[in-house]
Amino acid sequence: MKETLTPLAQCPRETLAAIEGVLTDIDETVSTHSQLTAEAYGAMEALKKAGFRVIPVTGRPAGWCDLIARFWPVDAVVGENGAFWMWHDDKARKLRTRFVQGEAERAEGKRRLEAVRTQVLADVPGAGIASDQPYRAADLAIDFCEDVPALPHDDVLRIVKIFERHGAHAKVSSVHVNGWFGDYDKLTTSRQMVGELFGVDLEAHRDRYVFSGDSPNDAPMFGFFPNAVGVANVRDFAADMDQLPRWITTARSGAGFVELARALIEARR
Repeated sequence: MKETLTPLAQCPRETLAAIEGVLTDIDETVSTHSQLTAEAYGAMEALKKAGFRVIPVTGRPAGWCDLIARFWPVDAVVGENGAFWMWHDDKARKLRTRFVQGEAERAEGKRRLEAVRTQVLADVPGAGIASDQPYRAADLAIDFCEDVPALPHDDVLRIVKIFERHGAHAKVSSVHVNGWFGDYDKLTTSRQMVGELFGVDLEAHRDRYVFSGDSPNDAPMFGFFPNAVGVANVRDFAADMDQLPRWITTARSGAGFVELARALIEARR
């Protein structure tokens, strides 16, 4: 796709000042080289303290999202590319989870994913099952660079094609190919979650929310939010994406997220 990214520094102050909530990918958007820096975590906390709604939207598993919803300075978290959302009910002092699919449908999807797992491992040498797979509720994550030597780009596309031949959806993140059965993704579930949990119609208020991300599984979010922001490493995947963010940070990964947070907070002053 032809690159049309504009530096975040050129975004009008009044546009940033109108933002009420931040939805964000995690891997290589908030994290940096698979590490959560103090600066990036502090940026999330600063956004919360400044009155922004903060919602990670990630391909990471239910087990991770349990911790994120409980311990991070966030309002909720969407996990496994839209399979569910979690939030901590402070009044009830209880973690709550809302799955998009019923239990039987999730079980059938996981059963069908076993055939995908078998074929990927047989047909794509060097691919691995993601180390966080035991903590997943609905999808299959194939590791192509996190805990295995990085695979060539063509092999990553082969993994996607295997999922698709089995009738599954597949999305590429910065570290995994995630696949699942079910008509949902980061965008559809985020819209449903914000409506049910916060009473906000994202269709009508998309200019009041910003999404930050870095990789192809973020493309639906980039296309939906008129002021979506890519951290600088989104350029690494631009050729494989049919929708790009409106703005781009100067810094990569977590430092780019910090750059965005500071711009939003400063615009409110």
